[in-house]
Amino acid sequence: MNWRSEYAKKKQTAEQALESVRSGMRVYIQPGCAEPETLVEALLKRGPFVRNVEVVHLLTLGNADYVKPEMEGHFRHNAIFIGGNVREAVNDGRADYTPVYLSEVEPLFESGAMPLDVALIQVSPPDPHGFCGFGVGVDTTLTAAKCAKYVVAQVNDQMPRTYGDSFIHVSKIQAFVESSRPLCELPKPEITEMHVAIAKNVSSLIEDGAVLQTGIGGIPDAVLPFLVDRKDLGVHTELVSDSVIPLIEAGVITGNRKNYKPRKIILGFVLGSKELFDFVDNNPIFEFHPSSYTNDPGLIARNDNMVAINSALEIDLTGQVCSDSIGTYFYSGIGGQVDFLRGATRSKGGKPIIALPSTAKSGTISRITPMLSPGAGVVTSRGLIRYVVTEYGVAYLHGKSIRERAKALIEIAHPKFREELYEYCEQTKWLKQQDLPALVGR
Repeated sequence: MNWRSEYAKKKQTAEQALESVRSGMRVYIQPGCAEPETLVEALLKRGPFVRNVEVVHLLTLGNADYVKPEMEGHFRHNAIFIGGNVREAVNDGRADYTPVYLSEVEPLFESGAMPLDVALIQVSPPDPHGFCGFGVGVDTTLTAAKCAKYVVAQVNDQMPRTYGDSFIHVSKIQAFVESSRPLCELPKPEITEMHVAIAKNVSSLIEDGAVLQTGIGGIPDAVLPFLVDRKDLGVHTELVSDSVIPLIEAGVITGNRKNYKPRKIILGFVLGSKELFDFVDNNPIFEFHPSSYTNDPGLIARNDNMVAINSALEIDLTGQVCSDSIGTYFYSGIGGQVDFLRGATRSKGGKPIIALPSTAKSGTISRITPMLSPGAGVVTSRGLIRYVVTEYGVAYLHGKSIRERAKALIEIAHPKFREELYEYCEQTKWLKQQDLPALVGR
């Protein structure tokens, strides 16, 4: 049977395809902008007919009504990275959170530690050779599709065709559902004066020829415009957003000096708008790979001058970083932060950076704290931390004692919190009276 005949034979409605979901199964949903919304809608219709179905995925941007109270007993979500659409359910106990490095998610599928019964994916239409493309999101999905017992693909002619390890053959998919609809888009974040101030300090650490990893949010988007005068920047990252487009078009991001995968932007997925989706479509400078590849610290470290820029919710005076929870309130996930900080640490000339505002809640709370909030998890340990950046400057912590770390972090804390931070250090005997004038009142 040729692939065209096989495709025609496997074509179904969404409702027919989702009959494969039975009670007690684990269902994987492709995350991000590639979320197969037509299949998710059909999954929700399946709810009354199933019990104890686990729905597992990273951040999604679409409908997540399977976490609603009325779905309890039918579906239970297991978040590998918590998005805003499931955050309430996780913290109300109706859904679960599994903390894991992004580089180590796929081995859970491959080893059988987290076996997948059904994978719901979204792909571009088959090419003349019978290969469908994962488009804007290879991430953990290519491996999930390889490991799942049953794969349902939403075939969308609006899904871009992208290059790299980004394809799956018709023969590896059990059911096809054709559905032409716009992809999920991530709204552009609001960039504040605070973000700009932090971005200026971060950009001062980035030199010509650096290889960048940036996440999503106001700080990364604010950093990139400050790099327009740099030359031959490269990118090796888990994701890119719309903010890379101007630097590519201006000839700033070229990858010409990359010693590993030169002239290629290595990434696992994109989070952005239709403008970005159109930009990556059939664009050979983008090379998509699974997250186990993009986030492999050993591969990241092969890039000389690797600069990893990640954010945090709070950091204590010893350098412990919490990025996934606010106290006991689970907020996001580990993601790729540790993967890229480890990789940049081992890179020749690498710079692992944690960038965060000095305060939260309209300036009423310091994000640089004597100790992490009760229940807060340590995502990045004090042994891995290197650069910490706020709007008040840059602190370099590697090889520093607790006393030296405390002094450096107090210097980049908001001025109105420096005295109480110092007082804590005096009580713990980390700092002494003579250190006070240099740290407070500035």
